[in-house]
Amino acid sequence: MNATPQVLAVLDELLAAAAPGERGALWHLGEQGRELDANIVHLPPHAGVGEHQEDVLDVLLVVLAGGGSLRTGDGEILDLAPTAFTWLPRTSRRALEAGPDGLTYLTVHRRRPGLTIKPAVRAPAYEGGEAPCTLDLVCPECGRLSADRAPKFCSACGEPFPER
Repeated sequence: MNATPQVLAVLDELLAAAAPGERGALWHLGEQGRELDANIVHLPPHAGVGEHQEDVLDVLLVVLAGGGSLRTGDGEILDLAPTAFTWLPRTSRRALEAGPDGLTYLTVHRRRPGLTIKPAVRAPAYEGGEAPCTLDLVCPECGRLSADRAPKFCSACGEPFPER
């Protein structure tokens, strides 16, 4: 069976429907059988996504509207303006900050492999109480564990983390 191409969203309509000050994913690719993941994410003026790292996937970031900056792990600042394509190689550290007009961008990457059950690994003896709970670091949308200690948005799907 051949798949049928289809228009999934119209950028102008997504932007017009976003509430003032809204942040997070305005749209995500959710079609069955896909090999890609894609999100349209909006940050209001001067909002940011804290420093984070994607260890598994390369990500393509395309600025659709507004502007801002991307700080690399070595401190370099890259300007982000409409139509800029930015490659975020896996293992690279980065942080985003929206400019005065906000920042709307598209991210595209290979679809994440599904979670698998792995054999249990015997942990070394631990003396000193229970390990800290990390449930507040798990994305409520996609289930990914954030490497950031105080995540605002999921680096995988762009969804906001609940307020602490």
